[in-house]
Order: sequence, then C-alpha cells, then structure tokens
Amino acid sequence: MPDRPYLLLINAQARQGGNAVRQIEEHFAKAGKRLTVVRLKGNTDASAIVDAQCKGHRAVLVAGGDGTLNRAARGLMACSLPLGVIPLGTANDFARTMGIPTKLSDALDVILGGHTCTVDLGDVNGHLYFNVASVGFSAMLAHELTYEAKQRWGVLGYALTAAKVLAKARPFAATLMAGGEVHQVRTLQVAVGNGAYYGGGMKVASDAAPDDGALDTYSLELAHISELLALGPMLKTGTHELWPNVRTLRSETVELYTRVPMPVNADGELVTQTPAVFKVREKVLKVYVPDV
Repeated sequence: MPDRPYLLLINAQARQGGNAVRQIEEHFAKAGKRLTVVRLKGNTDASAIVDAQCKGHRAVLVAGGDGTLNRAARGLMACSLPLGVIPLGTANDFARTMGIPTKLSDALDVILGGHTCTVDLGDVNGHLYFNVASVGFSAMLAHELTYEAKQRWGVLGYALTAAKVLAKARPFAATLMAGGEVHQVRTLQVAVGNGAYYGGGMKVASDAAPDDGALDTYSLELAHISELLALGPMLKTGTHELWPNVRTLRSETVELYTRVPMPVNADGELVTQTPAVFKVREKVLKVYVPDV
C-alpha cells in the first residue's frame, strides 16, 4: 500500500509563495512522496479546508506566513495530524520559534526527516494563535500594515509602518488580571505570548517557549512614547523585563478589560476585541522540527 500523501495548503499571495509550488512538488517527488495541493486565496478559511480534506493524509503542510498558520490553527488542532511549516511569509515568527530554516529546500527536508515535537497554542476569546496576541500599539500596526508594504519591503515594512503608527499611538487604561493578581495599568501595549517570537523577530520574553504550558505577558507602561525607541533593542532580545516601566507576568490565563472595546491582534491578524480572555491550550499540536 502506498504512503498516504501530505496535504499542502499554500498561500500563493505570501511574499515568497509565487514560485514555490513547483519546487515543493519536485522536492517531494524526488523523495518518493505524494502531495495533495490546495491553493489559498485571500482570507480563505484554511481551517475549513483542513477539516474537509485532512482525512486520508499523513500530515498537513502550511506554506505561507504566520497569518496563514493562524487561519489554519483550529483545523490543525482538530485533525490531530502533524504540521509541517514551510515559511513563505514576511515575518515567519513561528518558524523562527521552532528553528525551521527559511531556505525552502531545508524546510522541506525538516518535514521529510519526520522528527516532531508537541507544542501549545494560545487562545484569545476562542481564537487560536501560535505566537503572540496583543492590544494597543501592535494591533494598530496590524491594521495599518498593508499587503503591498509586506510584498515590497518584507520585514522592513514593519519598521516603516511602525514609525507612522508611533506618531498617533496613545496609552490606554486597562485592568489586567493574571496569576490571581489584579493590575490597574496605563499602557501603550499589552502582549500575551504563547510562542517566543513575534513582529518580525522580537521576543516576547527571554525564556519564552511554545511548549512550557504558560503565557508570557508584558505591558508597556512607559512614561513617554519616546522610551519605545530606546526599548527597541531589548524588545528584540526579550530583555525588556529589565526596563523599569515594563510589567512582565507568567500565568496560564490572562484577562484584559478596557474602558471601550479595543481590537486584539493575534499572529498579525485582527481576530477579536476586548474584553479578552487569554488561555493556553497545552500540548495540542505536533510540529515537524529539526532533529538536533
């Protein structure tokens, strides 16, 4: 009996997605493996496709960026098949978290190698996410960052858009509940991380991991927005916890309440609004990773 095929979902609109299908097909054919290819367009409900087509396949491969993964998350968790990540997007933060190479042939070899680990997923108001969900500055950034900017500038597009958003960002009052404690804050951003990286390579906490059964939260309670520029290098390494006006928390659940509803950004997608309840879904997804 022949091996079951892999189900490949590819976002042809991803920054590197245009020419990838043929390369993936050739790579798997050389390894004697079969593919069922589904091309995603726009905001296609990738989870619905996984639900409908995962039966009879050995794994689900998602070729695209973090947004494509986010739209497939519910279906991936439900189908219980391993996930193969083929990073073709702009930021590829989940691939970075899992140590998956960005070179296409190397990422495919990781999948063919067959080594997996089991990771957690975040959940905000019932919406699953891989990396980070946030309210405030980065949600504004997600709203302003256009498809054209990502296509033209790549990760640099984040920085260019962030500079524009920074000029109109304002702190907001919120109630933050985590670990049995209640915090009244005035903050520029609250970010709740399941994985390690977000926003094109920033780290949510220095020791964040996608399989630790916990959410890492930080709140930017800055006296002046100009502090964000000085804080930038620390956000990159996850050492922002050392900055006096940054509150950091680790817990299994987080609740966030604001005076008026505010959008919540998860993996670069605006998925819900406050009030928001964040949870960790422990050990719910197998992912192909390098065997190191």
